Formats: sequence, structure tokens, C-alpha cells
Amino acid sequence: MKKILVKPATVLYPAPAVMVTCGDFDGVKNIITLAWVGTVCSVPPMVGISVRPERFSHPILKETGEFVVNLPTSEQAKVTDYCGVASGRDGDKFAALGLTPARGSIVKAPLLAECPVNLECKVKEIVSLGSHDLFLAEIVAVQMDETALDQNGSLDLGKARPLVYGNGQYWSLGGLIDRHGFSFQP
Repeated sequence: MKKILVKPATVLYPAPAVMVTCGDFDGVKNIITLAWVGTVCSVPPMVGISVRPERFSHPILKETGEFVVNLPTSEQAKVTDYCGVASGRDGDKFAALGLTPARGSIVKAPLLAECPVNLECKVKEIVSLGSHDLFLAEIVAVQMDETALDQNGSLDLGKARPLVYGNGQYWSLGGLIDRHGFSFQP
């Protein structure tokens, strides 16, 4: 391989393309699409989401301290993109897209009923990083659609068909290579 040096950039790929819901199920609520999202701790289970302070959802997230990470399928790329381009200041994205808000089991923020996986989260810390603020949150509940599970009740990515993002583009995943630890099997 011949390498060239390029300027520092966010080229860690792919990143999950998710729709984060925030606000109050019975009040002001919004959907924001994010790709700057990731697992940050196993015990307790935690995620981090990065949001620009000028985004409509930012003050909602800061005020409520709760959100839901909704994992869309690759077939939901268009609604996911819309929720990242349209602003909640200009209208209700749930109504505009016909998305169904569902009650969380612990948080007040709504879940997206159409997404196969929903992570209910409570903010533990907010870190200002520059262009984005990082919301570090504990996952306090997980809801999964039965159709996205394997015979053992575990998430099956082939059935969940996750949407991923990289370099300004949406992608779907290819397929299973093998399971964790396969390199140690004879």
C-alpha cells in the first residue's frame, strides 16, 4: 500500500447512523440524526452522543438529561436523513414523517416505534469539546423488536439491518464474517 498524508478529519468509519429522540412524550419532543455516537463503557452500560450547541435538540437534551438512541434499519435511510437535515424549530418531525412516538419504560423521552432497537439513556456528564458537546449517558433500558433477535434472544444484525454512515454517505452492512474470538479457535 502506498499511503499519503491528509489533514486530520473524522474518518473513523463506519459510524452508526441513529435517530436520537429527546424531550417529553407528552410535551415538546424532537428527533435528531447523529453519527457521532458510540459505546463508551460496559459496566455500567454507557453511550456518548455528540451534538452541536446550535442544534434545536441541544438545549432539550441539556434541560431534560434524558434521550433515546433509536437504531434505524438501512431501509429507513430517507427518514433518518430527513431528521438530520430538517430542524425541529420548523415543525414536528414525528408528524411530518408519520413516525410513531412510544413511551419509554424509564425515560420521559419518546422512543421511535418503527426502529428495531431503542436505548433509553440518562445523561451523566456533558463535556464541551469544540464544535460539539459530548453527552455521556448511562443506558437504563433497552427495547428490541422480536423480529431483530436470533433464536437465543440476542440481537441479530442481519435481521436488524443497521444503517451506518461514513464520509457523508449512508451505507448498509455487508454480512457476518465470524464471531468474537474466532481467531483463537483451532
